[in-house]
Parts: sequence; C-alpha cells; structure tokens
Amino acid sequence: MTSDDADAEPDYRFTLANERTFLAWQRTSLGLLAAAVAIVQFVPQFGIPGARHIIAAFLTILATLTAGLGLCRWRQVNDAMRRGQPLPRQRATIVLGLGLVLLGVLILAVVVIEAVTQ
Repeated sequence: MTSDDADAEPDYRFTLANERTFLAWQRTSLGLLAAAVAIVQFVPQFGIPGARHIIAAFLTILATLTAGLGLCRWRQVNDAMRRGQPLPRQRATIVLGLGLVLLGVLILAVVVIEAVTQ
C-alpha cells in the first residue's frame, strides 16, 4: 500500500452510512440519559430507599458508555474504510445489550420487592 492509498477517500455512501450509525448510537445515548432524568424527576419514590437513584445512575453510566462506544466505533470504521481494511469486530453492541439486560433485571427486582413488601 502506498502512502497515497493510506488515506483514500471511501465512497461517500459508506461514509454517510457510518455517520448515520454513529448518530443512532448518540440518539440511543440521549434516550438513556433522558430516561435517567425522568426516573429521578417524575417517578414516585419506591419503597426501597435510593432505588430510583441507583436505576438513574445505571442509566447514566449506560448512556455515557453508549456515547463513547459509538464514537470509538465510528472512528474505527472510518479508519478501516480509508485504509481499505476489513471492518473491525463489533463489541459495543454486547456492552449495550448486556447493560440493558442488567437494567431489566434490576427494575424487575425493584418491582417484585415493591409488590412483596406492600
């Protein structure tokens, strides 16, 4: 590969597709962050002290990770396209998926504990 090929301009359609994917990660992050704010501001206090804040903190951490991983992924794909290399493996989806599963389990636990204690 010559130095001219090292930073070849990829087809603009691929560049725009990569950008749309990046923006989808950022929208997901904003949605998670909005959910964290809504939990703290609008959901009534649970019978478990601090449960709202723990759920909101988890959502905030997940939102931050999602935004950062989306940025890293955009950069990796952009660099690979410009160098004509295969796209890197996607690990960010595993982090987001596992985070959402853990969040679901946490919320389910809070709901069950609330139901049992009332």
